[in-house]
Amino acid sequence: MSQFIESIKVEDQKVFLLDLHQQRVNATFANFGKEGSLDLGKIFTDMQHDEDGLYKWKLTYNLDKTFTKQLIPYAISEIAKVQLVENNSYDYSYKFADRKELENMKLKAKADEIIIVKNNYITDTSYSNILFKKGKDWFTPKTYLLNGVQRQHLLKTKKIKEAEITLQNLDQYSHFQIINAMNDFDDMFVYPMSKISNLPTDSDFSLE
Repeated sequence: MSQFIESIKVEDQKVFLLDLHQQRVNATFANFGKEGSLDLGKIFTDMQHDEDGLYKWKLTYNLDKTFTKQLIPYAISEIAKVQLVENNSYDYSYKFADRKELENMKLKAKADEIIIVKNNYITDTSYSNILFKKGKDWFTPKTYLLNGVQRQHLLKTKKIKEAEITLQNLDQYSHFQIINAMNDFDDMFVYPMSKISNLPTDSDFSLE
């Protein structure tokens, strides 16, 4: 049976974007034809977490409603090397716990992080959605692998916009940053496009 995960931000005993996480869990059960869901609010209350600080609440669950839970102290780390990786067949529409193919892509790239290119379109990194800066505005690819909760939140609050981002128009952007449930929209962790080690040139859009 497939396992799924939710990584949820908890800071100073407050849970962030819980409604969007709950919606995703509900949609996962519904998509696979299972009735009911897990009550994330109740699970967190039962954990009786009373510590301040930043934590990642990792919930691993099955469609039979069995689950395990962990609260892990969390610190955002900087990225040294990023590489574009092409994979035209990979699908991550639901947040599966099995991340072997993602880890294999990252291992092969020999980079701290990868940006996955699918049929010429920019999608996500191995563990997050991504934003690109053009002028004063930030854009996220329409061609995501997973519609992350932070991505949904930032679009809903109009802090970012969607765009078709391809290998051919990457040179229109000056900077990027990664976002997920644990990584907010944050000017502290903005990277220049030159951080991507294999950006295509005008004469060569291939990643091979």
